[in-house]
Amino acid sequence: MTRFLPVALAACCLASTFSLAQPTRPPAAPPGPASASSAARPALERQEIRAQLLPRRFTTIAAEIGAKINRLPVVEGAAFRAGQLLVSFDCSLQQAQLQKAQAELDAAEQTFRGNQRLAELNSVGQVELELSRSAVHRSRAEVGSHRAVLSKCAVAAPFAGRMAEQRVREQQYVQPGQPLLEIIDDSVLELEFLVPSHWLGWVRHGSHFQVAIDETGKTYPAKVLRIGARVDPVSQSVKVAAAIDGRYPELVSGMSGRIALAPPR
Repeated sequence: MTRFLPVALAACCLASTFSLAQPTRPPAAPPGPASASSAARPALERQEIRAQLLPRRFTTIAAEIGAKINRLPVVEGAAFRAGQLLVSFDCSLQQAQLQKAQAELDAAEQTFRGNQRLAELNSVGQVELELSRSAVHRSRAEVGSHRAVLSKCAVAAPFAGRMAEQRVREQQYVQPGQPLLEIIDDSVLELEFLVPSHWLGWVRHGSHFQVAIDETGKTYPAKVLRIGARVDPVSQSVKVAAAIDGRYPELVSGMSGRIALAPPR
């Protein structure tokens, strides 16, 4: 039996050598560019597009003069029409300054008229006449300046809308440039959202879609108004502005929801 032991060992070694010499299966090749793009695109199509409701126009009314607030006739949340009074200031001091400037203008005009008559009689020098003429121009400019200040004592609404926020109260003294009111024009509510840049191939001005608003739990029709002029190279997205198609009193600026925008079939 000892004669067959080397033969058995040789056969075992030969089998091991044969198994090691077998070529291993090459790993699967990574997907090409076309398959990677097709896999990434459905992921982009499936992502949730969020949008926020914004007013068409909104602005902050600031004080142009330093004065005490006399009246704030429109309360927060109330609607107003274009040209309606929003803020009234106590401008008694500015009115007194205008009256003083007007009196100085009257005196300067009288002096100039008197010098003109004296000049006809060669009883006054030309220099004195021109100085009185300049005094009239200076006084007129002063009156115009005070009238311009008085025109800032009442602030009218630049457009029809609603009062979003009052930052001041009646009888409060404010400084020039201090914010007073936040007003919005919610006659048309707009939507702002970001979409993948490759959607530019089919998203167009006037495209219709649906938006589901979280706060109301309802879906509303909308249409695209504007498409951004620049693509963000990092996120590969572009800004789109749309408008709610119709008037829905329950919708308020600041609400948000999900966009249901799909390519045409």
